[in-house]
Amino acid sequence: MQDDALVPGGWVLLNYRMPRVPSSPRVALWRRLQALGVAQLGDGLVALPADARTREHFGWIAAEILENGGTATVWLAKPTSPAQEREIAAAMADERRAEYSALGEEARVASALVGPARARAAPRLRTQLRKIARRDYFPPVERETAQGAIADLLSADAAAADLMPRPGGERQHA
Repeated sequence: MQDDALVPGGWVLLNYRMPRVPSSPRVALWRRLQALGVAQLGDGLVALPADARTREHFGWIAAEILENGGTATVWLAKPTSPAQEREIAAAMADERRAEYSALGEEARVASALVGPARARAAPRLRTQLRKIARRDYFPPVERETAQGAIADLLSADAAAADLMPRPGGERQHA
């Protein structure tokens, strides 16, 4: 296999080990892996669907692990059965499903807020949605539900802003 080839339908694996002390690089690594939405296959073994972006992410992370006195190798692989791959993908989708459901609920709660609290909630929730979407490789239907709830919140805020008094007492209408 060529060095730059990706396995069709494959996965990028990161096998790593970090020193226990100091703990801050280990914690930073854990947070970074969570932000990427990795599948935890075992102790010190994580996976992402193979593409150039995920391979690059793991390459950079492996370099950081080595700089911090750990060991790391990046692998390209494919599960031996479709059932194994579906199991990994389902576990990843389940994690995102829970995140989207919680986010959709937050948007529904925020829609009951008024004034500045609501105005602050809408952009914050949109930012959270983008962060979740970046680590969502197998989008569940809850993604669309959360997107809709946040879009409703943002459009309601935009409509409310259009009716806010302007300096001089005039109202702006859409």
